[in-house]
Amino acid sequence: MRRDEGYFKTLPTMKSLGGSETSKKAEKPVEAAPVVEEKIDFSNVKIEPLFEETVDFDTFSKSDFRAVKVKECVAVPKSKKLLQFTLDDGTGVDRTILSGIHTFYEPEELVGKTLIAITNLPPRAMMGIESCGMLLSAVNNLKDSEEEELHLLMVDNHIPAGAKLY
Repeated sequence: MRRDEGYFKTLPTMKSLGGSETSKKAEKPVEAAPVVEEKIDFSNVKIEPLFEETVDFDTFSKSDFRAVKVKECVAVPKSKKLLQFTLDDGTGVDRTILSGIHTFYEPEELVGKTLIAITNLPPRAMMGIESCGMLLSAVNNLKDSEEEELHLLMVDNHIPAGAKLY
C-alpha cells in the first residue's frame, strides 16, 4: 500500500487483556513524521564553464547511454585510483568498466547500485584489463581550492539494466 493511500494515517492501538471497558480505546489518528529535506550548501562550489562548441544532434545520438547494475566492484591491484566494475548492462553478458574513482568511493558501497554508462566507446586497456565503456560522473572544484569533488551518477534502482537514456 502506498503512503498516500492512508496506510500511515491511523494505526490501531493495543487493547488490554483485562477486559475493562475503560481500558479499551478506539483507533487514534497518528501524525506522519514530517519529511526533513537535507539542505546542501553549494556556496563553495565552483562550476566549470559550459563548452562553447556545439555538437549536432546526429553526433550526440551516436552515443549509447545505458543504465547498468553493479554486480561486483573491486579495487584494481597496484592502482591507487582504479576500480573494476562488473556490470549487468541488460545484454546477458557481463560488462567490465574501469573507473579512476577510488579516491571518492570504496568498492563495497557501489555493489547493487544502478549507474549510467556510455557503452559504445571502443575498448581501452588499463593496467592490463580491458575497459568497455565509461561511467558518468559529475565533477566540480571547491571555490578557493584545487580540491575536486566527484559524484558518480546513480539512478533509481527500479530502472532496469540496459534501459537506454535519451
